[in-house]
Amino acid sequence: MTAPRRLEPGDPCLRDVLDLIQRSFAFMEGRIDPPSSMHRLTLAALQEQCRRGEVWAIGTPPAACVFLTPRPDCLYLGKLAVDGNHRGTGLARALVKLAAARAKALSLPVLRLQTRVELTENHAAFARMGFRKTGETAHPGFTRPTSVTMEKEVQGGRAEG
Repeated sequence: MTAPRRLEPGDPCLRDVLDLIQRSFAFMEGRIDPPSSMHRLTLAALQEQCRRGEVWAIGTPPAACVFLTPRPDCLYLGKLAVDGNHRGTGLARALVKLAAARAKALSLPVLRLQTRVELTENHAAFARMGFRKTGETAHPGFTRPTSVTMEKEVQGGRAEG
């Protein structure tokens, strides 16, 4: 498998990333409430993510991808997806490692992500990669938690001074 590469807004690979996310998140259908935001994801939204953050992919066509969005106190990971034929091969771990390197380069001390409450297998996978649960949130209109927030500290992520 190839090394991760950063995609630009005009990259034709973005269509494949959209397809990868839709295929990879399909298993959530009927398991999570509210439904995944991937149903609203468009090529234009991917292009905008490339402008305001980063989109990284591994492989051609992409076998894995992740969105990275710098925030004042963290680097937020979104839409981490691995094609079903490549699960268990270390691609998610490679993208998390890349995210940690990017956070360090941006002087951000923490990686943060959210995963749905119902997806306990995702909680376990992220815990194996060094993330810990730091909170829960509810989508608008819900009185119960719908998402779990997880964080991982980045060694050397905060600029000294």
